[in-house]
Amino acid sequence: MTELVFRDTPYARDVEAKVVGVNERGGIVLDRTIFYATGGGQPGDCGLLEVEGLGTVPIATTVYDEAREIVHVPAEGADLPEPGTPVRAVLDWERRHRHMRMHTCLHLLCAVLPFPVTGGQIGADAARLDFDIQDASLADKEELTRQLNALIGEDHGVSERWIADEELAAQPELVRTMSVKPPMGSGRVRLVAIGEAGAVDLQPCGGTHVASTAEIGTVVVAKIEKKGRQNRRVRVAFAD
Repeated sequence: MTELVFRDTPYARDVEAKVVGVNERGGIVLDRTIFYATGGGQPGDCGLLEVEGLGTVPIATTVYDEAREIVHVPAEGADLPEPGTPVRAVLDWERRHRHMRMHTCLHLLCAVLPFPVTGGQIGADAARLDFDIQDASLADKEELTRQLNALIGEDHGVSERWIADEELAAQPELVRTMSVKPPMGSGRVRLVAIGEAGAVDLQPCGGTHVASTAEIGTVVVAKIEKKGRQNRRVRVAFAD
């Protein structure tokens, strides 16, 4: 399995690695990577591989294959490195960092709207979460914007810890998403905590996050849409 360098070092912008395989579709598998693969509403990373004797191989996106192996998808027409070739993987850092900021912001949105989450999507400029809300008056754009920016300005630390599958099963309230459940079966699940001991928010998540809420920057709740009798879609964007 590929070593997930981004898991312990989300701020790493490049890493030395080796090609362990190229699949039948031209997807490149490395022995270690800083590229996050599409999952949990967060897009896969892009960037490039620097290959001696070959130049640069643009990476359009990163995904999981059927065996849950991380695959780096090269741009169409790119030359492919041979298995065993050493490479330097270089991240499109600006895009990734915006994903990290926005993903952390969505955790704060869960804190101010404590309702089941029915869906979500993260972008580099904006993101959304869908909530199962019975009382529409609880979702007010101006008030949500105020609460989000208050939490951001309080500069809460963002950390992670792991719990056993059995611990999560005994605390089902930690799982906020209704349709997507955290991966279980490996024996442990990663929790992302905002604030001391997760006082602001605590939930299972495999995505990448900033180290403190202040790093998110000012945001605005741009739109709240009705997507069913009880479903409300809340769209958040960077104020800049």
